Amino acid sequence: MNKPPAPSGPGSASPKPRLHRNVWAASGTSFLTDVSSEMLLNVLPLFLSNVLGVRIWAVGVVEGLADASASILKLYSGWLSDRLQTRKWPAVAGYAISALAKPFYLLAATWGAIAAIRVGDRVGKGVRTAPRDALLADSTPPERRGLAFGLHRAADTAGAVVGIAVSIWVVQQVQGGGALLEAGTFRNLVLWSLVPAFLGVVVLAVGARDVGAKGEAGEARDARDDQGGSPAGVSRPRLGLRGLGRGFAAFVVCSVIFELGNSADAFLVLRAQERGLSVVGILWLLLAFNVVYTLVSTPAGALADRIPRKRVVAAAWGLYALVYLGFALADTVVHVTVLYLLYGCYHGLAAGAAKALVADLVPAVRRGTAYGGYAAAIGLATLPASVLAGVLWEGLFGWQGFGPAAPFVFGAAMAGVAAVLLLATVPGGRVAPAE
Repeated sequence: MNKPPAPSGPGSASPKPRLHRNVWAASGTSFLTDVSSEMLLNVLPLFLSNVLGVRIWAVGVVEGLADASASILKLYSGWLSDRLQTRKWPAVAGYAISALAKPFYLLAATWGAIAAIRVGDRVGKGVRTAPRDALLADSTPPERRGLAFGLHRAADTAGAVVGIAVSIWVVQQVQGGGALLEAGTFRNLVLWSLVPAFLGVVVLAVGARDVGAKGEAGEARDARDDQGGSPAGVSRPRLGLRGLGRGFAAFVVCSVIFELGNSADAFLVLRAQERGLSVVGILWLLLAFNVVYTLVSTPAGALADRIPRKRVVAAAWGLYALVYLGFALADTVVHVTVLYLLYGCYHGLAAGAAKALVADLVPAVRRGTAYGGYAAAIGLATLPASVLAGVLWEGLFGWQGFGPAAPFVFGAAMAGVAAVLLLATVPGGRVAPAE
């Protein structure tokens, strides 16, 4: 239902619109899903290394395959949500797929099985990400999108804080303060993770709704092409960036350059263990990281509504470069702790601003495809990034590699290059006029 226009004139002020219920429903689901995921994700590289005894390069392969395998699905799910003009149910389906994959961890005894389950989990992420982000953008006016995406990211990360806190409790109850993860501890964490995973699916299914053909933000998505009657400009998905604008293409290219140095966070966990932290110590550190991430995300998203969003993203990438260089040089637990907290600041700065910038750079009718294409491009860069990080660290086929610092030096260099190119090639990034 359309709301009556706010009074205008010298003596009146237009209040900012409230955030749509979809923002709260998606945020609640992300909170619960991250409670579940973070109970497993942070100990998974330790399970692979400590319990199954796999090599560092294999950890990179598992994490890279998990993200890259879902990349094409992100593109197709975004395109499908544009074509069908529905965002909610593809997102619900994606969360359900991820929840259904988790029980299989109870049976996994090889790194190949773990890789297959991680791929299944990431397939769910591939199905849900673009429709969910498009749902958030469709439900929010341009001048509030930074805040909406920042709030969503804060809820997601608050779930990580709760999930890690539960993990700490489970680990201490099952194995105490041991330096290495035990198999029984991991199985217990899997069981605890199932409840929030399935509850998150219910929250989105019940709480969200599609905003309609034109959307409550006033965006027309009902134009038809002359051939098949589908929404204009969304006749078929493709990996190319044609039709989405040069600004969006430039942002995707910069993001891919950045992602080539952004190896999986599993390497940060292994670096922390290599520097002397126990399993419980790592989990406490990750909890603190996610607290910082949560606290920074919403104000950083609001900041991206007031200054050019590309500057916020570039600043975040610059901070990432400094943090990764610090990880390369870190000698003590104190160094690792400080760097992890700064790493939380990077994530808080980048998350909402980058998603809002995508919405600014593309037509509303192509928004689902754009989010899918953006996620697909950076996802495809994840596999070579993580494999390369493992090879730089430990080597392959008899070659010894350059040691634990190498992947972090490489990541810092790529982030610095990407930040400079972003400022030089991507247009302003200010909030567009009301649509």
